[in-house]
Amino acid sequence: MSIRILVADDEPNQLELLTFNLVQADYEVIRAEDGRQALDMIEEHRPDLVIIDWMMPHMSGIDVCRTLRSRAETRQLPIIMLSARGEEGDRTLGLDIGADDYISKPFSPRELISRVRALLRRAHPALSDEVLEFHDLKFNQTTMEVTRGGHTVTIGPKESRLLATLMERPGRVLSRTQLLDLVWGHGVYVEERTVDVHVSRLRKALNSAGADGAVAPNLIHSIRGSGYALRTPERS
Repeated sequence: MSIRILVADDEPNQLELLTFNLVQADYEVIRAEDGRQALDMIEEHRPDLVIIDWMMPHMSGIDVCRTLRSRAETRQLPIIMLSARGEEGDRTLGLDIGADDYISKPFSPRELISRVRALLRRAHPALSDEVLEFHDLKFNQTTMEVTRGGHTVTIGPKESRLLATLMERPGRVLSRTQLLDLVWGHGVYVEERTVDVHVSRLRKALNSAGADGAVAPNLIHSIRGSGYALRTPERS
């Protein structure tokens, strides 16, 4: 599954180095060259993790971190702070402001990737698991097998990606625009109605997996004016 990481650094060479190593590790990378641009791109692209430099023009990494922690939608977003400032006081400040990890420059690319993987495991266990589970639903990302209540569910490739995206973020409301970006890819022109069509197909397949031919309770909920969310069935 594609894990999206935003990298923000005003040094072009450093930005290229970070991008290269993250892409080699099979992560999707989006980039920003200053703090304000980083905030805009985080809001637009909803990355799974942020790597941000301390010293940047327009807005420092510390201020970006403080802003992200003040917003409900990004309060839990994993953040790694990069800095040439290696003093203990600076490290403590970065962590106190809300960074989850702090890496001093220069650093080993191998160490960075290890820190990224460790933080993702802690923050988003589902992103590193081969099998995603929610309620009575299981999705084996290795075999691409989907089961509900022990019954096999047959779905297409796009519905599989859509399901994984929802299962990686249980309970979270995702707009049609966000789903288009996460499932179809940023910059690909697809009408928002396409999301509705694929959600309908996925919902029908999942709901048809009830015991003895019965219709199973709905797990994919439509949120009026907002989008879709994977939630447990409402009790009647």
